Amino acid sequence: MSKDNLVFLLIVGALFLYVLAALIRSLRLVPAQTEFIVERFGRYHLTLKAGFHFLIPFVDKVAFTQDLKEHTMDVPPQTCFTKDEIQVEVDGVIYLQVIDSQKASYGITNYQYAAIQLAQTTTRAIIGTLELDRTFEEREAISGKVVSVLDSAAMKWGVRILRFEIKNLVPPESVRQSMEKQVTAERNRRAILEKSVGQKQSLINTSEGQMHELINNSEGEMQKRINEASGKASEILALGEATAESIKKVANAISGPGGKAAVNLELGQKYIRSLTKLKSSRNNVIMGGNLGDMKEMLKGLDIEL
Repeated sequence: MSKDNLVFLLIVGALFLYVLAALIRSLRLVPAQTEFIVERFGRYHLTLKAGFHFLIPFVDKVAFTQDLKEHTMDVPPQTCFTKDEIQVEVDGVIYLQVIDSQKASYGITNYQYAAIQLAQTTTRAIIGTLELDRTFEEREAISGKVVSVLDSAAMKWGVRILRFEIKNLVPPESVRQSMEKQVTAERNRRAILEKSVGQKQSLINTSEGQMHELINNSEGEMQKRINEASGKASEILALGEATAESIKKVANAISGPGGKAAVNLELGQKYIRSLTKLKSSRNNVIMGGNLGDMKEMLKGLDIEL
């Protein structure tokens, strides 16, 4: 084989391999959650979804590959100044997702870098409107405002901003020490306040217990006296009823046959005993009437002897 023929065969073989490689590259298998941007003669032609596709060799080419899954990007630490001129260091995390592959490919050069830069500038602007204490209290509000600004700009890039989270918000060492002292003082103040409230409640409970005890004792004493008075009243009533009954029986006995004579006899005996006691007494007693005449002495009683 001549040298010219060998060169010709090499050229034909190279062309064949090149065409074969082009045919192989024209067969495209797009993975799930991925889109290919196809250009024809240097201009956008179509977007390939997930699946198997065939492109025209030497005419169509895949210019961009876009991942449709959610992306997480770290926002590097940056120095910000609060409204009260305190320097703080802030970093965060952006969560975003491509929703339009064509805009993400042609609308901006690098949407990830653009999102990070916009997040940093927006964060600086928002923190500049807040005092230091409020920056710690309003992290969610800051994140919401950053997401709102980023999402309105990212729609032109075919990207949706899902979330933005502040990871660290670090003040200077001197400010951090001052804040720690303030927190310690506040914690001590709350402890003293809670202790005083507990002591106050303890005193209130003790006084209420003593008050209830006094009330119960007084009510018990009152009930005791009521019961005693009721018992005495019942006793007096029973005694009165018995006395009345006995008087009634005595009256019935006196009004009966021989009753008057029995009474006169009883009175006479008592009269004689009284005179005997007067005789033995050393005291002087003045009595009117004739002591020897018993009938005259008992006349006032209207009882005949």
